Amino acid sequence: MRSKLTKKNEYFFGFHAVRQIFKNDISRVLELWVQQKRNDAKIQTLLQQAKQQAISIQSVQKKTLDKLTENGHHQGIVIRCKAHLIKTKTTLEDIIASLKTPPFLLILDEVQDPQNLGSCLRTADAAGIDAVIVPKNQACKLSAIVHVVACGAADTVPLVQVTNLASALRWLKDQGIWLVGLDEKAETSLFDAHLTGPIALILGGEGKGLRRLSRENCDLLVRIPMLGEVESLNVSVATGICLYDVVRQRQCY
Repeated sequence: MRSKLTKKNEYFFGFHAVRQIFKNDISRVLELWVQQKRNDAKIQTLLQQAKQQAISIQSVQKKTLDKLTENGHHQGIVIRCKAHLIKTKTTLEDIIASLKTPPFLLILDEVQDPQNLGSCLRTADAAGIDAVIVPKNQACKLSAIVHVVACGAADTVPLVQVTNLASALRWLKDQGIWLVGLDEKAETSLFDAHLTGPIALILGGEGKGLRRLSRENCDLLVRIPMLGEVESLNVSVATGICLYDVVRQRQCY
């Protein structure tokens, strides 16, 4: 997990989060704290990697790690890293320009729960999404929980922040990308929609769904058929269903 963030540094803790940082970009790691008397193989493997990269290692008491992580579930290890640069619309333009296949994008309109964002990033990675786009304001940022839930996908899937989501949607349409929004009141079922070619799936935030301008900019609105008594799905679950229907269609047609 990540305990705090400055403009230059991020602090991550917990075995899985640290292992993913080491795997994806160990050059970001500046310093490591390990709990005294932690001799298990998993920690020793990370320590050996840190030594090979000449990363500063400090052996400290558990209470020191508790304080660093604000009593988070640190599992005896904390690292300080260079902060990720924020990806913006300029990054998105570069990503789309470099693609050799039709763009496949995910847009999350004011998703605020870090568990949901982390789950969406993990599924986006699995589904081969080229980028995830979120508004700069009123949306979850890359936090400790996001990194842990994403299981490394927060470092592999570009997360692009845009100042004006409606403007970004219009720009995507100008690039020939079909905008498909999920709306429980839509007339068209997800499973009846033709979802191949350049596409961006748009899902709204918890409780509110798509905002008006996001909905109005969509080329098509679809709904997930609900056959039971529950009226709606968690946004991360809905994201998984939608992304993999696009994956299915792309592989079949």
